[in-house]
Formats: sequence, structure tokens, C-alpha cells
Amino acid sequence: MRKFIGRILAWIGGITVAFVILIFVIATFTRGTTGKVPAKSILEINLESAIAEDALDDPFLRLSGRTTPVLRDIVEALEKARDDSRVTGLIARMGAAPISMAQAQELRDAIAAFRAKKKFAIAFAETYGEFGPGNSAYYLATAFDEIWLQPSGDLGLTGVAAEGMFLRGALDKLGVIPRMDHRHEFKSAMETYTEKKFTPAAREAMSRILESSFSQMVAGIAQGRKLKEAEVRSLIDRGPYLGKEAVAAKLVDGVAYRDEIFAKVKAKAGPDAQFLYLDKYLDRAGRPHQKGPVVALIHGLGPVHRGKSGADPLGGETSMGSDTVAAAFRDAINDKSVKAILFRVDSPGGSYVASDTIWNETMRAKKAGKPVIVSMSSVAGSGGYFVAMAADKIVAQPATITGSIGVLGGKMLTNGLWDKLGISWDEVHNGQNARMFSSSSDYSKEEWARIQAWLDRVYDDFTSKVAAGRKLPKEKVLEVAKGRIWTGEDAKARGLVDELGGYPAALKLVKQAIKAKESDDVTLRVYPKKKTTVEALMAKLNQEEGESSESKQAELMLRVLDEVRPAVKAFRAIRGDDAQILSMPQLTIRP
Repeated sequence: MRKFIGRILAWIGGITVAFVILIFVIATFTRGTTGKVPAKSILEINLESAIAEDALDDPFLRLSGRTTPVLRDIVEALEKARDDSRVTGLIARMGAAPISMAQAQELRDAIAAFRAKKKFAIAFAETYGEFGPGNSAYYLATAFDEIWLQPSGDLGLTGVAAEGMFLRGALDKLGVIPRMDHRHEFKSAMETYTEKKFTPAAREAMSRILESSFSQMVAGIAQGRKLKEAEVRSLIDRGPYLGKEAVAAKLVDGVAYRDEIFAKVKAKAGPDAQFLYLDKYLDRAGRPHQKGPVVALIHGLGPVHRGKSGADPLGGETSMGSDTVAAAFRDAINDKSVKAILFRVDSPGGSYVASDTIWNETMRAKKAGKPVIVSMSSVAGSGGYFVAMAADKIVAQPATITGSIGVLGGKMLTNGLWDKLGISWDEVHNGQNARMFSSSSDYSKEEWARIQAWLDRVYDDFTSKVAAGRKLPKEKVLEVAKGRIWTGEDAKARGLVDELGGYPAALKLVKQAIKAKESDDVTLRVYPKKKTTVEALMAKLNQEEGESSESKQAELMLRVLDEVRPAVKAFRAIRGDDAQILSMPQLTIRP
């Protein structure tokens, strides 16, 4: 009887899974495939949400439509549209989106190229900040022909600031002692735990980052609004602005509600014009870069670690696994049709060993005669710069945070915490240094000497490979290293970056590397090949079917922990099991 009931339940489960798959398949093949681009189209996009570097590889998110806009999709859609006679203009909803300065610059470049084809671009926002900062969103908006604001809206143009959280005071109260060291004085990630405020070196580096970024923002706003830079600086010092004040200051063109703006846009384009969302336009019109020599596009996104790359649908985060990225490089190297590799990097660093694994694959690609061009997005620091430094050419946005050539390591001594909690530990060991990595034992003199030797070895390896990859004298590298972060603009001036720009600038260098004409097109092919929605769904269902109830409960607990990720990260650091030795400081920059 039990077997019979089991078979019935299995049959019902199988039918249910098959039905779900059928529904998803139908949704997959109907999504984005119906309709066509109207003869006269006004493209519409919502830029009020965060923008991802790559879509999370989760079939349920993909089918639900709750996906985050992808930067490359937006850039390529605008590139396609600028030469499409059916497209007359663009309207974008703005706001206070949590986008970085580098992302804003990538989009500004795409909008400028779109407008250069005599197509209009209008930005509309209910508010830029609503009693909060809206600087980066407004900076992006100034790339448009016109900027409109809802009458009740505000313009949070106030300048840029950076904040760092320091846990030393809390650790002192808890009885936790950080026992860490670094190479060199600007490598400030560990100062979250060892200091109570910025050290002079950290303050110097961060002050320059803000000065460079602020100057870029001022120059962009001045150009877009046809004002002098001195005027813009003065206006920022007097911000934020109420709607009518922003109009009087010539920071926006007028105040109006959404329906009024859309009516103006429709009148500007003509009575036959129809609105079409940018993502639907890309689905229907097709991507650019689908013909010509094949260029492998490999993404290196998020913290660097050993193993496979990961994606967290709940937190919207990705990670750069050395196994996944290295395998993508190997596939591209072995594919005879691939002529070059475009490596898109957005990472604050992480594991030294994992970074070195990926670095080695970039070297192998070059030895195989396949040029590697790196395009940096918001950040490419420490391990994020390590994976990029051997490339034939490196491209970054002026505001890309890069460099942080340094290393740190150590552990947290937690005996004081356990004493306060009434918890005691005991141990037995064999080997003089068996307790070297224990959080309940301080380093001996000999162990600390080994830590110093390890830091020296990693730092020497890092700087030597920078010198070789960038073709710079080692002495010059040592001057700009020391763990210091730079904007892309400053990094270029110091030889760490070759060109400023985004995807278009990187593709231009790719064409030069393969000796193609600038007017020629290339085929961008993503490695590793992304699964179709159906393939991803089947893999996920098979994975879940094979999981025990215990593993599912464990996964649920991890997702709950993800909701308090900052606290979890801090706890891991205190425990001393976080291997982020090539990492940047966790700073909050508020543009």
C-alpha cells in the first residue's frame, strides 16, 4: 500500500512539474517575441532603480519580469536605436537611483551618442532625492536635452561625501582584539576593525577620490546645462532646491506632471508616434554586434573567491568564482572562432589565490594569440585590479574606483568576548604552530614573523605583476601602490589604465588589437554560455528535487541570514574566517 501511495504521489508530482515547465516554456517563447517596432517610436526607460552589470541567472526572476535593468542592455539598445530611423527620441524616468558615478558616466556617453544622431532625449523625475541626495541621478539627467521635475519634487544637489564605519570601539567593549597587518599604509580595509576614525593615509586617499569625482560631476553638469563650472560649484553649495528654485537656477527646464510631459513628448514626435519600452525595443530590434569576428565577453563581477561564481536572487548580488571565470577563459582560448576577449570587471577584490588563478588565464589567452581587453565598471580594486592587470589594454570610466594594490591579513582574538559570556575553551595540539590560525590564541613571535613574510611575498608578487603587465618600472608601481585607491581618471595619469570610457571604448581597442577597421562590426559572444530559461529552470528543478529536506532548511536559513548581510560579514571578520585579503575598504560614497 505504501508503495502504491508513493507511486501516486510521485505521478502527481511529475504531472505538476511538467505543467509548471509547460507554462514557463510558453511564457519564455511568448515573452518579448510578439509585436514589432512602430514606424515612429519614442523609447521609454525607467532609470529610477538600481542597474546591474549582468542579469542574475535565476529562471524564476527571469520569467517573473522582476529583473534589474542590465547596463549593457541599455547601452546596446541606445546604440541600436541611434541608427534606427524608426526611433525619434527617448524619454527617461529619473529619480534617486542607487547608481554609481561610473555607471552614470557609461549611460551619459550612450545618451550623448544617441543625441548626436539628431534624436531628442528628455528626462523626467518626480523628485531627485525627496529630502535626500540625488546627485548621481541628476548628473545623469544633465546628459539629456531637457530635464523636467514634478511641481512637488525637489532637487537634492548637495555634493559628494564618504562615510566609513569603524567597529574598534564596539570590539573593545566586546573584548575582541584585532591582530592584523597590511601592505602598505593606504590599505585601509582592516581599519574598520583596528581604528575609530580615518587614518591620515586613508583620509588623504578618500579626499582625493571625492575631489576627482566631484570635479567630474561639476564638469558634466556645467556642460549639460550650459553653465560655467564655477557657477555649478556655487549652485551645489546652495543646494538642495525646491522645484521652482531649481527652475530659477536653470538646473531644470520646468515643472510638470507625468501626463503633461508625455503629452509634450508626443507632440514633439508627432501624432503617429508610439511609446515603446527600451527593453522591448531591444528584444524586437535585436542586439548590435552580432556579425563579424567573434569576441568573447567574460564577466568578472563581485567579490573574488575560489570555486564557482554565484548569484543571490534575494540580495541581488553576484560573486566572481575563479573556477567559473577561468573555465570561461579556457573555453574562449580553445574556441578557434574567438579572436579576442573582452573582460568586463566590477569587483572590490577578495581571495589572492583566486585572483591569481584568473590572472594566469589572462596570461594564457595572450600567449595563445588572443588579445585581452578589460573594461572596468564601478570598481576594480585590489583583487579586482589583480585579475585585470595583465590585459593588453585596460579601459575605465573617469570615476571607476581602481588600484588598491596591496594586501592585508590577520585574525581576531576573541577570548575576551567568550570570558564575558562565561564560555571557556580548551584544546590539545601537536605542532609548534598548530594554533596559528585560532581566534583563541595570539600569534607567537615566530608566527607573526611568518605573517610578515607572507604579506611581503604577496605584495611583491602583486606589484611585480603590475609592473610586468602595465610595462612600468617597479619603482613607479611602488609609488602608486601602497594599497591606495584611485579614480579611473587618476589611475590613467599614473599608468594603471590605458583609456577612459565604457563598452564602446573597449570595443574600439578590441578592433585595433585584431586589426579590424573601426567601422567594422564584431560578434560579442558571452562566455560561459548562458542557459536558456528552460535549461536554467530544469537545472534548478533537478537541483531542488535532489535536495534533502535538511539542505532546503539550511538554504532557507542562509536566505534569512542574507537579510542581515552586513552584520553577518562583520561577524565573519571577527571570527577570522573571511579570506578577503585583497580587498578594498567598505566605504559608503554618497554621490
